[in-house]
Amino acid sequence: MKYSGSFALLMLCSIVAAAESVPPPEVPARDAAAIPEHPRSLDDRADLESFLDGVFRAGMEEHHVSGGVVSIVKDGQVLFSKGYGFKDLEKQEPVDPRTTLFRIGSTTKLFTWTAVMQLVEQGKIDLDADVNKYLKGVQIPVAYGKPVTMRDIMTHTAGFEEGFLGYLIQDDPTQQLPILETMQKHIPARVRAPGEMSAYSNYGAALAGLIVEQVSGMPYNDYIEKNLFEPLDMQYATVQELVPERLRPYVGTSYKQENGAPSQQKYEIVGGFRPAGSGAVSALDMTHFMLAHLQDGRYGDKTMLSPQTAQKMHTTAFRLDPRLPGMALGFYHVNVNGLDGFGHGGDTNYCHTEMLLVPSRGVGLFLSFFTDDNRVRDLITEAFFDRYFPEEGADAKPAKVSGAVAAAARGAGSYQWTRRNYSKLEKLLNLFSQITVAPLPDGNLIVAGLWREPRQFRPVGQNLWRQIGGKAQLAFRTDASGDTSHMFLDFLPFMPTERVPWYERSGFWYTALGLVLVAFLGQLARAYYCRSAIKAATVLERRAEWLATGTAGWALLTFIGIGAAVAIPGFDAVFSYIPTSVKVALVMPLVFVLLTVLLIIASVNAWRFAYWTTGRRVVFSLVAVAATVLSLFFWQWNLLGWQFG
Repeated sequence: MKYSGSFALLMLCSIVAAAESVPPPEVPARDAAAIPEHPRSLDDRADLESFLDGVFRAGMEEHHVSGGVVSIVKDGQVLFSKGYGFKDLEKQEPVDPRTTLFRIGSTTKLFTWTAVMQLVEQGKIDLDADVNKYLKGVQIPVAYGKPVTMRDIMTHTAGFEEGFLGYLIQDDPTQQLPILETMQKHIPARVRAPGEMSAYSNYGAALAGLIVEQVSGMPYNDYIEKNLFEPLDMQYATVQELVPERLRPYVGTSYKQENGAPSQQKYEIVGGFRPAGSGAVSALDMTHFMLAHLQDGRYGDKTMLSPQTAQKMHTTAFRLDPRLPGMALGFYHVNVNGLDGFGHGGDTNYCHTEMLLVPSRGVGLFLSFFTDDNRVRDLITEAFFDRYFPEEGADAKPAKVSGAVAAAARGAGSYQWTRRNYSKLEKLLNLFSQITVAPLPDGNLIVAGLWREPRQFRPVGQNLWRQIGGKAQLAFRTDASGDTSHMFLDFLPFMPTERVPWYERSGFWYTALGLVLVAFLGQLARAYYCRSAIKAATVLERRAEWLATGTAGWALLTFIGIGAAVAIPGFDAVFSYIPTSVKVALVMPLVFVLLTVLLIIASVNAWRFAYWTTGRRVVFSLVAVAATVLSLFFWQWNLLGWQFG
């Protein structure tokens, strides 16, 4: 569920901190020196602990982690569990893997999906029925001639747009709303037909939690407690916010790095979206949940799901490309060094989690970290599997792929996430989160916008590329005319990308806004350096000059004002509420559009009544054109009015 100079860039800084939002996880480059010549055995406990101690120490120091934890299961047993760093820095309380509660973010969805499958098993939910059949008090709007089903929701193919601004995360427990009221207030637009394309949705998961609540007749928190946590003996686990009184002493403290030092943060509350991300769980308790899923629904003498239901839940149900991992029912599959794994990561602003199961090896891994930098999770996950389950044949010389140069050329261009907003102010994020693909003469690709630096990919199949020095793979989908329409990433089966139309491309708008800025600065410079000549002009000419100068100045003030409106309350505030400063600042684009209309009228009059010389009239008209372009920018990116979710 994680934009400087302008409102959008200020917001991007905030969203990047919360990987639950648009940007994908960092995919680290493969470090050949870190991969042993022969795989190590997980049964060597001393080697395992020494290795994890080393990677945790290095990763936590580099990524400013105050506390971390790891649990590993193998062959039906807890193999290893250990805490690192502190549950509370000020009190110097160490992390205890048995009791310390970590905020697991979207990994909570696995509890919700498991609850859904329990009700499917009982015949109370049909995966392929219209979900409106189960909903009371809220209905999903009809669109595309197809209903949304639970299968669509669990594979993130329901076709909802993304939204978060002002309501996704709270820090005041008194402001929480019931799940039903939240679903009523924030119904997202349906932007594509269900069952056709995945786009990760917190709303969909929260809606599934509401269905669990309404079908079972139990509040969501109580259902999860009674039907999952109790039978799995998960005593240090909750989806309740704030956590129950008995568990509050065990809640870990979140920090973010500010001015070179850790700064304690409030407990993040997901509120009415809690089925999508409210979990607080200890690492050892998560082993019980992992073992139950690795053992087809069984934990000890308790049965969470029947083997048939568990297998159905784990089996791929939707795939973007047959060569890449796909979505199961709630779980997403990943390629783990050539092995099939499935799991679910999770993020809040200040805690980042991974849970990954590899059934063919009977292994499950759980990691969680108190930090605002999610990269440590991905680095340690990859280091673990590289050491104990290294990829075979990774260094083999790639075969030449016919047609790769032409395919690379077709794939070149800009792409944007299917998980994005269309109808509200959040749409502005799309402008700053696009991915650029550029071809090289040998058929390789340069991909920028996914990582902190561009990465190169080499062709390994038809419309299939693999990262050089890494493991990520990407594939293109072409339409009936042979043009590339989508780019898929193997590590994000729930969040593909699609080609950006020209009128939404970052490059187009950056160029346009650059020219607008030149026109406005030119007008301001003329008003200053030619002020004597302007004073000597006729009344109508002076008014036209003042209008052009005022419009140019107001444009610059609008960008500064909107940026400041977000910076003053703080970047994180926009997750919880719409700051008054933002509401006030959004008056400025409306005023600018009014000035633009007057400027267009003045430009017409300048030609009609032959103000100035022809050259001056052309320049004046260009200022009016620049104002029109900026007004279109405000309209295109939902900055006109108060378009909040």
